[in-house]
Amino acid sequence: EVQLAESGGGLVQAGGSLRLSCAHSGFTFERYGVGWVRQAPGKEREGLSCISGRDGRTYYSDSAKGRFTISSDNAKNTVYLQMNSLKPEDTAVYYCTFPCPDVGDWYLGGVANWGKGTLVTVSS
Repeated sequence: EVQLAESGGGLVQAGGSLRLSCAHSGFTFERYGVGWVRQAPGKEREGLSCISGRDGRTYYSDSAKGRFTISSDNAKNTVYLQMNSLKPEDTAVYYCTFPCPDVGDWYLGGVANWGKGTLVTVSS
């Protein structure tokens, strides 16, 4: 059974940083990837980043590029999302996903598994 558990969300001031964690199990990470998606209040879900389990390649949407960094600790079965220079518009529930969104166009239709999400609130 695929399990994804996010943690690390919270309240932070604009300009601050947070590191989200996704503990994953139930699938062979090396054959697939893990992604991060967020959903802001009243908006559609938005793909942010993905890391390949095969070669460690990382992918970022325009929203995440330059401020967010995805990484993986395979020994701990955990994927991280380091978020810096946070803005109020980054306020959202952040989800860990398996497999990655289709990073060609950040299409989420192929994502089969979602965590429960962790709330990030950025105050101005």
